[in-house]
Amino acid sequence: MQRTKGFTPPMKLVIVESPAKAKTIQKYLGNEFEVAASYGHVRDLPAKRLSIDVKHGFVPTYVVPEDKEKRVAELEKLVKKADAVYLATDPDREGEAIAWHLAQLFALPENQPTRITFNEITRSGVQAGMADPRSLDLALINAQQGRRLLDRIVGYKLSPFVASKIRRGLSAGRVQSVAVRMIVDREEQIRAFVPQEYWSLDAKLISPSKKIFTAGFVGDETGKVKLVSNEQTSEYLSRLQDALYTIRSVKKGTRKKSPTPPFTTSTLQQEASAKLGFQSQRTMRIAQELYEGVTLSDGGSTGLITYMRTDSLRISQEALDAARAFIAESYGAKYLPKAPRVFKSRANAQDGHEAIRPTDPARLPERIKNSLSSDQLKLYTLIWKRFLASQMAECLQDTIKAEIVAQQAGDSEHFVLFGASGYAVKFDGFTRLYALPQGEEENAKMLPPLAVGDSVKCKELLPAQHFTEPPARYTEATLIKALEENGIGRPSTYAAVMSTIQKRGYVLRQNKALSPTEAGEVSTKLLKDTFPKIVDTKFTAGMETELDEIAEGKRTYPDMLEGFYKPFMETLATAKERMKGQKILLEEDKTDEICELCGKPMIIKYGRFGKFLSCSAYPECSNAKPIRPPRVETGAPCPKCGAMVLQKTSKKGRVFFGCERWARDGSGCDFVTWAEPIAGETCPKCASALFYQKKGSLAVCLKEDCGFTQERPDLKKRKKAEE
Repeated sequence: MQRTKGFTPPMKLVIVESPAKAKTIQKYLGNEFEVAASYGHVRDLPAKRLSIDVKHGFVPTYVVPEDKEKRVAELEKLVKKADAVYLATDPDREGEAIAWHLAQLFALPENQPTRITFNEITRSGVQAGMADPRSLDLALINAQQGRRLLDRIVGYKLSPFVASKIRRGLSAGRVQSVAVRMIVDREEQIRAFVPQEYWSLDAKLISPSKKIFTAGFVGDETGKVKLVSNEQTSEYLSRLQDALYTIRSVKKGTRKKSPTPPFTTSTLQQEASAKLGFQSQRTMRIAQELYEGVTLSDGGSTGLITYMRTDSLRISQEALDAARAFIAESYGAKYLPKAPRVFKSRANAQDGHEAIRPTDPARLPERIKNSLSSDQLKLYTLIWKRFLASQMAECLQDTIKAEIVAQQAGDSEHFVLFGASGYAVKFDGFTRLYALPQGEEENAKMLPPLAVGDSVKCKELLPAQHFTEPPARYTEATLIKALEENGIGRPSTYAAVMSTIQKRGYVLRQNKALSPTEAGEVSTKLLKDTFPKIVDTKFTAGMETELDEIAEGKRTYPDMLEGFYKPFMETLATAKERMKGQKILLEEDKTDEICELCGKPMIIKYGRFGKFLSCSAYPECSNAKPIRPPRVETGAPCPKCGAMVLQKTSKKGRVFFGCERWARDGSGCDFVTWAEPIAGETCPKCASALFYQKKGSLAVCLKEDCGFTQERPDLKKRKKAEE
């Protein structure tokens, strides 16, 4: 809360979600206002039960979470003191719902102009929002409730079924399960892929000006030819022996390259992944910070970008004018197109907010870099460059294409055809600020001067064998793109979906590529067999369309849920009956250990407190025992008793070291330490083990009555190398 000292009522209260946002807005509103943060949602469905009355219109039961009770009480006191209350939560469905929950808690009238939205947290953005209060948008609120209740029903009804058939702790979700299925389907395509052989044949040629350039095989007198084998390629190599090479045609031209649009939520996540290596959650967290406000070197806190959850490419006229003025002043009139560029949003875009852009184009990244963290600077620079480039002139390229025929002397009917192309940048345009997308042949070079009829010499023929590649695994960026193209999920959901499918163990991320785990593949197969609609992309996209219709006021969420719930529950009942008594055992849960009571294999199971071993013959045999962690020896003798020091792990997952004779009842050696033994070194005074301290720069002996300590800067480098 940012109250000015000495301020007295009457007071106008503005409630936002974030304290950082509150701090920035307070600066612009002054002493007449109090800006307070709700710290996100103040009401939600209780976690331990469904909390939806499915028999009487799908009425939800909301409660104030325990960790929010104190904050709600503080806000209630402020509301009672306030002369007027404004709800200024984020300008999307989620923000509208938070505002509605606040209104419900504090008995604020829904039909009064208490709702304020800020597209950007700047002085002008805040003033514009405060000047245009409105009533709560019940259609947006109902759309958010519809999504929340739909996801709760799917999660709470389907997750126990999946967990009971595969493994405790597994879950299912309306969007997450489709995302996992897409990754599994791609993996199956990769496994089923049969590589096809093909060949390329390049000719290194010398132009009349003695410049070397490369031309690729195209075909022969019969037309285009695809090389598919060594034998076929060798036949053409034979035909090319002692052949004469002549330029048959040269085509010159100019091509235009247009800039890409400013960012939407999904394209920002895709580009931040591709260019910065950021995962989606990291991107959205940093973007939220840039939107809510950053304290600059002049002491002021201001929002640097517009609202970051959007699927629109629309730009306000004010922002277009500012961008064009900046481009003309900074780069010159030739970099400015005749008219502002207007980009068309996707057909199913909600178009609730502008595209993501800097709030002030004149706020150059290099000028404010000292006020930003490294991640903030990287993301702000990306957004700033993309927006400014989107309003710059086209890139012009001079292009040239040449056809070269290779013929035997005296044979005018038969020839082998090669092609060569290149380009040179005539005018860099927007690429001065933002590079061409990958795959645009950025490194292509202009061909040397060539004219029809010129003879060129062949310096070398380069045949090469290739094999077709399977489709690439999804990355977060390409999966988000695929989800968006299929109409699955919305901008605000993608980061959470990416995080969930990895945290739940359905997907592994290695070098950006996403591959399914065994749990991901088995659960996907189970859902495809029993709930085909839940993991069907078209069905899930259809549900998104229905939610959009609720937001547009065309239908109600109880009506939508009614159409979904009954067939869903019937399918669940059928699946339970069909798979009664069945259990799918994952390969990763099998062990080589044998039950000492009945001789059957032991398997890994998952309980409330983690993994344990259980007899596979359960319930006939109820033998179970904890999984002992593997013994990790350090090679260092215990400073107290001389036994082996072992590496151990605490309940919170932190590594520590202790004597192998340690016993829980205290009967053994009690030596334990957080300090790591230094491999291969002993104390020069007492020959006991030495340990790292002070982050690796100090070697110490922990034996009583020794006290040896030595500054060792070299140990820090050695420890890092070992890690």
